[in-house]
Amino acid sequence: MSFDVAALRAQFPILSKTLGDKPLVYLDNAATTQKPQAVIDALMDFYTGTNANVHRGAHHLSDEATRRYENARDTVTKFINASSKDEVIWTSGTTESINIVANGLAQQLNPGDEVVATELEHHANLVTWQQACLKAGATLKIVPVFDSGELDIDAFDKALSANTKLVAFPHVSNALGTVNPIKLLTEKAKAVGALVLVDGAQGIAHGGVDVQAIGCDFYVFSGHKLFGPTGIGALWGRKSVLETWPVWQVGGEMIKDVSYQEATWGQLPNRLEAGTPNIAGAIGMGAAVEWFMAQDIPALQAHEKALLDYATEKANAFDGLTIIGTAPDKVGVLSFLLDGAHPADVGFILDKQGVAIRTGDSCAQPLMKRLGIPGTARASFSIYNTFEEVDSLFAALKKAKMMLA
Repeated sequence: MSFDVAALRAQFPILSKTLGDKPLVYLDNAATTQKPQAVIDALMDFYTGTNANVHRGAHHLSDEATRRYENARDTVTKFINASSKDEVIWTSGTTESINIVANGLAQQLNPGDEVVATELEHHANLVTWQQACLKAGATLKIVPVFDSGELDIDAFDKALSANTKLVAFPHVSNALGTVNPIKLLTEKAKAVGALVLVDGAQGIAHGGVDVQAIGCDFYVFSGHKLFGPTGIGALWGRKSVLETWPVWQVGGEMIKDVSYQEATWGQLPNRLEAGTPNIAGAIGMGAAVEWFMAQDIPALQAHEKALLDYATEKANAFDGLTIIGTAPDKVGVLSFLLDGAHPADVGFILDKQGVAIRTGDSCAQPLMKRLGIPGTARASFSIYNTFEEVDSLFAALKKAKMMLA
């Protein structure tokens, strides 16, 4: 199967959009990816032909909605190579998934226990553990990164001890694009008996996630960064861990038996899915995963790497531009600063040229403080971006540099 970026782009309606007289150059994929027509059609088809609640209706529409909803869970199970569909919990996204784990962990931690995270964390994979430790009187330890944005593995080793109860780290840094050696980190954490959570929000859309091979206990991700809808995501957890994990919410669907005095909880995955779920979102996410799995993923990965390499080469040749995050293993992200220019001003001028990027702290304020900068301008690439769009980015940056001089 050959890779044709033009044919791929044609499946994404928004990519043909113009902003004034400028074609849209969408380079904010680390924030959210665009959606192919297959996903849009799946959402439309559900609401126009199948809309009903799941697991509880005694009629055709409910049966069909339930079938599609659970088929989507099967699709995600296959995509990440989970050992059972019971291990895939629908959530609103990565943030809720992490909160489910952190809420349960807070009930199990004691003073003297430790949780380990890194300087690379998105706020969602930092504040959650911070608050869990504060509630329990436990200690949160932070593993530093080098100036390149690469994790200090020796410091990671030193942070682990017999007191470590959970270790959390990102698969890929949303702010810098650093790819962590997640299997190695997991092995080190498991050697001291700790649970391991991988924040896969930025890693999932690049393919090749195999939770059994990684060896972690939790892998979390969002649909909207995987060409799917917003407001839907998944918590994968090892069944032996999840089946006794403290429940996050209580109410309909997750109940086994209830009286006015007490209640008991159902089996996985229901016990962690209280209330009416985002049915359309789950079906849309399943459609996104099916669409993605049908592509030539190695070819997509090679295209993304070539884009980042090309953008990095142009950035290194651009006078007055400093790349932030130079780890040897990176994917999809070019964060940078222009001499004498605030990132917000750069983003504003690029927007007028039709180029959409992210500016600011990228929900990683402690990392920005560690690097001694107020934030960055961040161009993030996906499978549908082109070399011509990289050229457009740097043409817009040239204009920004002139205007801000």
